[in-house]
Amino acid sequence: MTSFSNSLVEIQRRMDEVGRFLSVALSIANAHTVEFYTHDVWNRFMAVSPQDVLSSVSACNDQQGAPEKRAEERSTTRFGFSSDTNRLIDTRELLQAAKSHSLPGLGVCLSRDELLETLGESREDTDAELDPDEFMNSKKSHEVQSMSEVVACLARHCGAKQVIDVGSGKGYLSSFLSLRYGLQVYGIDSSNTNTHGAQERNRKLKKFSKAYQQHEKAARTRGEAAYSPRGGLSETKPGATGDRDDGVVSREEAPIPVADVETHSEQTAETEELFLTALSEDVMQTTTPRIPPGKQLSPEERERRKRENLEKKARSRSDIGRAVFLPLTSFVTAETELRELIDELQDAVMAGLHTCGDLAPSTLRMFVAEPELAAVCSVGCCYHLLSEEFDPAGHESLHGRAGFPLSRFLRHRSWFCGRNARMSACLALERVSVGQGIQMESLFYRAVFHVILRDHYGSFKSEKRIGKVYSKANSFVDYVRRGLRKLELDESKLSDNDVQAYHDAYSPRMEEMHAFNMLKVALAPCIEGLILLDRLCYLKEQEDLSLSALVQLFDPLRSPRCYAVVGLKGRRCSS
Repeated sequence: MTSFSNSLVEIQRRMDEVGRFLSVALSIANAHTVEFYTHDVWNRFMAVSPQDVLSSVSACNDQQGAPEKRAEERSTTRFGFSSDTNRLIDTRELLQAAKSHSLPGLGVCLSRDELLETLGESREDTDAELDPDEFMNSKKSHEVQSMSEVVACLARHCGAKQVIDVGSGKGYLSSFLSLRYGLQVYGIDSSNTNTHGAQERNRKLKKFSKAYQQHEKAARTRGEAAYSPRGGLSETKPGATGDRDDGVVSREEAPIPVADVETHSEQTAETEELFLTALSEDVMQTTTPRIPPGKQLSPEERERRKRENLEKKARSRSDIGRAVFLPLTSFVTAETELRELIDELQDAVMAGLHTCGDLAPSTLRMFVAEPELAAVCSVGCCYHLLSEEFDPAGHESLHGRAGFPLSRFLRHRSWFCGRNARMSACLALERVSVGQGIQMESLFYRAVFHVILRDHYGSFKSEKRIGKVYSKANSFVDYVRRGLRKLELDESKLSDNDVQAYHDAYSPRMEEMHAFNMLKVALAPCIEGLILLDRLCYLKEQEDLSLSALVQLFDPLRSPRCYAVVGLKGRRCSS
C-alpha cells in the first residue's frame, strides 16, 4: 500500500502504532551517553547481557519474522520490556518491533520511480553517475540529481516556472534546476557567505551557458531527435533555445534539452559533465554557521540585508536573462512573507534539501499558507535542532511556533520526544549495518571523563561541552588533560596514574556502551519515522491538497536522511 492510497485515518493509525511502541522504547533513546556510567544506565534499563544484545543485533538482519512467543511470555513483556520492571528482557522482540515500526516496515513510503509514474512521468536515464570531482562530493551529486528530477517533475505537473529553494546553501540544487531544467530559481539562505558564493557561481555559469547552448545547437544540427525531461520524444520548436547575442539562456526561453532515445545517455552525460566542469571547486566557499534557530537579527542587520536583496532584485529585473538563479539572504520562518523577498513571485514549487531543524516544518507551513506555492518537496535533517511544543522543561521555539509536533493529531496528544531521542534519530542504521559503525572510543572517553568530573570536580551537567577534544588527543590521559583545560578546571588534582586508573577500571564495561548504542541505532528509524509521519499527517489534514506522500529519494547508504515530504495543491495541478 502506498502513501497515495493511505487516507488521513490510515496515517493516523500508523502514527498511533509507532507512538505506542515508542512510549515503551523511547527511554533507551533518551538516555544520555555522557551519563552512561554516572547514571548506571545499563543496569537501569537492561536485564540482558551486552553479548546477548550484540548477537541479537547481528542476527536481526537475517530474521524474517518475530519468534512466536508462549502465552505466558506475551503477558509479561511489551516489545521486549518487562511489564513489571520496564527493563529489557527480550532483545530480539525489541529489534523486530523496531523494524516493523520503521517507515519501510509500515509500508507508507513511495519510491522515487513510483512518484514519477504516479505523476505521469517516466524516469530519466541517470544510471551513469556524474563525476563529482569537478563540483561536489559523491553524496551531494547523488542528492542533487535525484531531487532535481522530482522538483522539475512537480513543476511541470503544476505548470510552475519558478522554484523557491529554501536553505539553498551553496546553490548546488538551485544551479542544477535552473541550468538542467530551465527553471527560474530563487535560492534563500541565511548565510551571507553562501549567498555571495552562489553569486560567484552564477558568474561562472554565464560563461558556461554559451557552451551549453552551442552543444544543444550542434546536436540539433546533426538531426538528432529530442528527448524531453518530461519523458518521451518531442519536436524541437523554433526559438526554444533562447538564443541571444550574448549566448545566455533566458529564463523565459530556457531550452528543453533533447536527444534521440538511442543517444540520450551519451548526450545527457556529456551535457552534465560540462555542467559540473563549469562549477569547479575554485568558486566554492566554506560555509559559515547559519543563524541558530531562535536568534533574532538586529534591526540594522535586517535593514542591511533588505537593501542587499533589493539591489539583487533590481539587477535581476534589468538583466533577468543573465542570472542562472537569484540568491537571496534571509532567515526564513513560517511567518516569512515570500512576496517581501520576491516581487515577481508566481506559481512556484518550494524545495528544501536537508533543511535543518525547524526550517523543514516551516517550509511546509509556508507551502500551506502561500497561495502561489503549488507544490513542495522537503527533505529535512538535524532533528536534534527541532524545537518541541510540549517540552516539559519549558523550552519552546522563540519564534512562537515549534517544529514538532506539526499535525493536529499529535498536538492533541501533546507528543514529546526529547532532545536525546531526536539526536538518536539522526543515526544511520543502514551505514552501521554495513560496518560503518559509531566511533565508540570517543563516546567511551567522554563517559569516563564525566565520572572523573563527578568524583573530583563536583556535579557537572551533561550539557557542558568540551568540543572536539578527542580528535586532538593521543591517549585517554591526554584527552582528560585537554578536557580539564577546556573547562578551566584544576589539573593538579589528578596525576596521570589516577586518570589512567579510571580508564582501566571502566574498559571492561565498554561493551555495555557499545551494545546500548546499537539499540539506539535500531530505534533511530522509528523516531525519524514518527517525525516524518507527523509532517505527512499535517499535509493530509489540509483540505486543498490533491496529493501528499513520503518519498524515498536517496540511497540511505549514501544519504541517510533520504525521505522527502511531497505535496501538491489540487487546484494547481494539470490533468
